[in-house]
Amino acid sequence: MEVFLKELPELAKEKLVESKKYFSKLRKRTPKNLDLVMQELHDNEFEKTDCLTCGNCCKTTSPIFTEKDIQRISKHLKMKVVNFISQYLDRDADDFYVLKTAPCTFLDLEDNSCSIYGVRPKACSEYPHTNRRKFIQISDLTLKNTEICPAVYNIIEALKIKLPV
Repeated sequence: MEVFLKELPELAKEKLVESKKYFSKLRKRTPKNLDLVMQELHDNEFEKTDCLTCGNCCKTTSPIFTEKDIQRISKHLKMKVVNFISQYLDRDADDFYVLKTAPCTFLDLEDNSCSIYGVRPKACSEYPHTNRRKFIQISDLTLKNTEICPAVYNIIEALKIKLPV
């Protein structure tokens, strides 16, 4: 896994032009069954992929924290919201709350477990978003995630085979 992770950004960049063209065509003629196909590919990939062996998303990027996330996590940590925000979060260029640091403060680097897993941000619980409804709407995010998540890379490569355009 570690070797693949090191090569992943380069592999994803090599496929980027091809993948952008693929998604462009897919957006123009989106198959009615795209979400079902994505769900199947997602489920198949995560039958053989254990996120705890990787953790690259938590090591390299920050989720967006919603107000609900902040309130829930603050309560769990027995902190005031204002203190949680000042200790852990910044606003990004789009004015979203994100973590101040990477890797994630709540990631245990020994075993890639999350100390707030039960109350983690919605963006974390839904990551890598390859099984969401109306998948076509997040194709740009998905392309970005192919550089971060080996499972997303594999899912998109499988999608190109399953649904040629």
